[in-house]
Amino acid sequence: MKEDFLHYLWKFKKFDALNLKTSNGEEITIINVGQYLELAGPDFFNSQIIIGDQKWAGNVEIHLKSSDWYVHHHERDEAYENVILHVVWEHDTEIFRKNNTEIPVLELKNHVDILTIVNYKTLMTPKSWIFCEKQLKEINEFTLKNWQERLFFERLERKSKSIYELLEQTNNDWEAVLFCLLAKNFGLNTNGAIFMKIAQTIPFSIIRKESFEVENLEALLLGSAGLLDSEKEDSYFNNLKFRYFYLLHKYQFEKKNVEPVQFFKHRPDNFPTIRLSQLANLYHTQQNLFSKISTSNSLQNIYEIVEVPASSYWQNHYQFDKESPKKKKKISKSFIDLIVINTLIPLQFAYAKNQGKEISEDLFILLNEVAPEKNAIMDKFTSFGIKPKNAFESQSLLQLKNEYCNKSRCLECSIGMELLKKS
Repeated sequence: MKEDFLHYLWKFKKFDALNLKTSNGEEITIINVGQYLELAGPDFFNSQIIIGDQKWAGNVEIHLKSSDWYVHHHERDEAYENVILHVVWEHDTEIFRKNNTEIPVLELKNHVDILTIVNYKTLMTPKSWIFCEKQLKEINEFTLKNWQERLFFERLERKSKSIYELLEQTNNDWEAVLFCLLAKNFGLNTNGAIFMKIAQTIPFSIIRKESFEVENLEALLLGSAGLLDSEKEDSYFNNLKFRYFYLLHKYQFEKKNVEPVQFFKHRPDNFPTIRLSQLANLYHTQQNLFSKISTSNSLQNIYEIVEVPASSYWQNHYQFDKESPKKKKKISKSFIDLIVINTLIPLQFAYAKNQGKEISEDLFILLNEVAPEKNAIMDKFTSFGIKPKNAFESQSLLQLKNEYCNKSRCLECSIGMELLKKS
């Protein structure tokens, strides 16, 4: 048994609250369990309790055993001087304040229904993947849908933090923020962090000024990625290399070293050369990109904006100096779906929040049009009876797995709490 189970019992009064007594035999009446604090200090703040004939207002601390008070050294901490009740599963010793007054103790183990304990142990018994995998099918659709909605917005709130950090770094330039986020998206998992660093090394004012020459944009991106550092006979390579060093001189900014981009284990269409060329062409063909897509709630409209090809040179190349069969290498709709999920939706959410606007319904509509991600986590949820129908559901399931299941936060999860109520 863990303390978080006792937190759950106290927070939702999942025990016989009508016949409570302290370890010294005084009757206890709970008026308000208090506010659950997941911070340093007592577990529940501003509780209101009647002990005997005296009404108390203060904090409640919860432990598995009374002696844990001393194990955690609370007797040395002023923050615990205002504890009015010590709630424990097992009472094994008396606890005193600094003025030698005894802190009342409530022992819970004889006040909790056996079925609640059985459900808890069933839920928390290790399984092959997540604790509740064999019980997921039992969750009613209403509970699941409401929880998915909360999970989705939790995920957006988390992603917004990094967006606001970027906004501060770019002097509140939303176009520059979008450029950095798109670069990360174009790099996928392997090169995403490197592509973002590349985007951050190039002042976005230069991208704006040079957007009318696609070769200049390619030169800036490929050069900053270190892909123009060698010597080759290829004329297109040498053209880009000349442009890159000319632009460095023109704008008086230094090349900053980034980690080498990775080709290994990528399908050729995802090679960094192809993705950087597509990114260059996107900014060449679409001026003021942020203003065009920041408020778009039409997936088809986004496809039309973003569905650009790599430059003509890359139609028969994947790397410099190596010809390949001709292929247009247009950004696919499935890749744009990933951009919508990972960049556009979080950016729209953060921008609307920044502007004090409410766009939740628009985000739902847009993500319901987008196919769910295909990955091992979605495959697992599907095998246990929860198959995502769209990107809204797959995003919420990723949040569930990463932030709740992986961290054993079952008692903070609506699914876990529902399973504990089973009769």
